[in-house]
Amino acid sequence: MPITRRAALLAPGALLAAPALAQQPWQPQRPLRIIVTYPPGGVTDIVARLVAEPLGRELGQPVLVENRAGAGGNIGVQAAAQAEADGHAIMLGTTALFGVNPVLYGASGVDALRDFTSLGTIGEAANVLSAIPGRVQATDMAGFIAEAKRRPLTYGSVGNGSSSHMSAVLFLRMAGLEATHVPYRGSAPLVAALLAKDVDWGFDTTATSTAHVRSGAFRALAVTTARRPASLPEVPTMQEAGLPGYDMGVWFNLAVSRRTPAAIVDRLSEALERTRTPEAAARLRNAFVEPLAVPRAENDAYVAASAARWQAIAREARISLD
Repeated sequence: MPITRRAALLAPGALLAAPALAQQPWQPQRPLRIIVTYPPGGVTDIVARLVAEPLGRELGQPVLVENRAGAGGNIGVQAAAQAEADGHAIMLGTTALFGVNPVLYGASGVDALRDFTSLGTIGEAANVLSAIPGRVQATDMAGFIAEAKRRPLTYGSVGNGSSSHMSAVLFLRMAGLEATHVPYRGSAPLVAALLAKDVDWGFDTTATSTAHVRSGAFRALAVTTARRPASLPEVPTMQEAGLPGYDMGVWFNLAVSRRTPAAIVDRLSEALERTRTPEAAARLRNAFVEPLAVPRAENDAYVAASAARWQAIAREARISLD
């Protein structure tokens, strides 16, 4: 077909415009979803909803929260991994999904560390070591360890392999203690057992522990993070309480399939970074989560190092679902 004079004149401009168009950042064309691997109402769900609205504003599309609970979070992980890798399906990741589930569910074929890349961290929650007045006499960590060495104590957790359980496993190992473990099916039954004085002590999140610490029903001895949470500034960290190197914070991140093109990952990561405002930090702290911003280039390495540490503790303690 012959080239017209008009086409010939337009062609150079079109060629010059092509690179500029190619360099335009990726933009979602429909609503996105954040897949939460636990039921509505828990801290993971709350974190997802707190980040969804500002992320949607940055991306110019609504970001919806979709709860896909079951199998310790593996059902949601699998759903996110199998979704089209076009940036529209994002997973709300947790320490447990990356650092414990590969040990607990090794035969499932689901592996968040292998299948996902991190867009960025959001925040970190602490577990609180709470002793029960009337069952435990100690008022500080040194006294508690001494008391636990003198007589057998029983502790509760929110379930085998949970961050609550793992926090206790590391504490017992570092303190040179033994104790009888009573796993419960979630935070609510654990808190009920602690309030009923059915066990001597236990670990649970600041979200579920703070009110009972304030009332005097729980005696908070230490928190598991390397920094004191805003909700319990008077409670020492495990490191401050005499266990150097102890750090078992429960972090949250956003992640997408490793099959996602780099340009989309970059766009989503940049959008998440721009949601870090003082207002967003205040909302997280109101939900008992401390903001956590790992430099973007270090995200995957941070997640991998944390997961390796949690997996090593789980394997050494022979954690199982039974």
